[in-house]
Amino acid sequence: MSRLLILGASTLQLPAILKAKEMGHYVAVADYNPQAIGILFADEFFPASTIDIEAICQVAETFHPDGIMTLATDMPMRSLAAVAEKFGLPGISVQTALRCTDKGEMIRAFKADGVASPWYHIVENESVLKSIISELSFPCIIKPTDNAGSRGVILVHAVEELSRAYRYSREQSRHGTVIIEEYMQGPEVSVEVMTVDGIPHILAVTDKLTTGAPYFVEMGHSQPSRLSKTTIDTIKDLAVKAIRSVGINMGPAHVEMIVTAQGPKMVELGARMGGDCITTHLVPLSTGIDMVKATIDISLGLYPDIEPKFEQGSAIRYFQVCPGKIYSIEGINAARKIAGICDIICTKKIGDLVTDIHSSIDRMGCVIAQRGDAAAAIEACEQAMKQIKIEIYEEKSGK
Repeated sequence: MSRLLILGASTLQLPAILKAKEMGHYVAVADYNPQAIGILFADEFFPASTIDIEAICQVAETFHPDGIMTLATDMPMRSLAAVAEKFGLPGISVQTALRCTDKGEMIRAFKADGVASPWYHIVENESVLKSIISELSFPCIIKPTDNAGSRGVILVHAVEELSRAYRYSREQSRHGTVIIEEYMQGPEVSVEVMTVDGIPHILAVTDKLTTGAPYFVEMGHSQPSRLSKTTIDTIKDLAVKAIRSVGINMGPAHVEMIVTAQGPKMVELGARMGGDCITTHLVPLSTGIDMVKATIDISLGLYPDIEPKFEQGSAIRYFQVCPGKIYSIEGINAARKIAGICDIICTKKIGDLVTDIHSSIDRMGCVIAQRGDAAAAIEACEQAMKQIKIEIYEEKSGK
């Protein structure tokens, strides 16, 4: 029985905890939250923040894991890499973890290796911001160098908006540093990858749907991509170059890019499985590849099964509702009966407040479907969402 340490015990990590137990492993979880849902399903729990490197190393000293992993979250990768390096476990290097969790270090690596990416400026304080204003072109994007889930990301149309946008983004940065980048336009995609023995294997290319400007929150995904084969081949080539640039030599990667008029350009990547149910749900539904199991296997030094079993369409769509308090949610049972619907997830309940969508945590739920191709899966999601009636009391008027 292998001993597996999973960083995090939230809903995001639950698929890994359940899968590892199903596989017969002895599982410990580390989380700062003693009420985290995954604790109930693990064999041991350690109260430690997943981003506290010293604390996680101490957990590993106590638990003696054969492998360490996390799902769909970036910052714990620094702790993971430190443990892997200190105890000789499978994992990425500390330097690679830094490049994959600091957008400034990441884009510097891309530029050094000629990986297609936007122009950029790293801004540590307002003095730096003032010094580069004349070098900026608008519109441009501002985002924290060390956050995820669209937190702190905002589009700036003109210099008059710059100070306010900078403050908004900086507030979402753990260390107060932001990056200002070229505003790229075109279809947005992600590439789901598993690197084995130093060789990146492309498992899926995912089409994305976002809210658009100014916050660009992801509201849907579908596989396989409906872009042309020539474009997809270029996307795959860029993903491999980006992965090698930051030094990922094993394990999963989630690579995001935009297909501009000049061709695909990198947005960012993570040395982990993609979130938003992309790799826990959509990849298995579209390919038959169990990416969670593959990630567990590779973290334990085992060769993962990443051979596609079939080709289907899969999709996820997130609910879009007006801000206010949820009064009622109806029609979920009827929606579940629609052909192809695999899951309906509500992250908020009656009585909860719903806000405007500025980041992924503001979304209230989603519908997931599998059908013959991506278009059919998207259609199933849309049919299901029409069945679901969410009544909101607007805070100002009462209803």
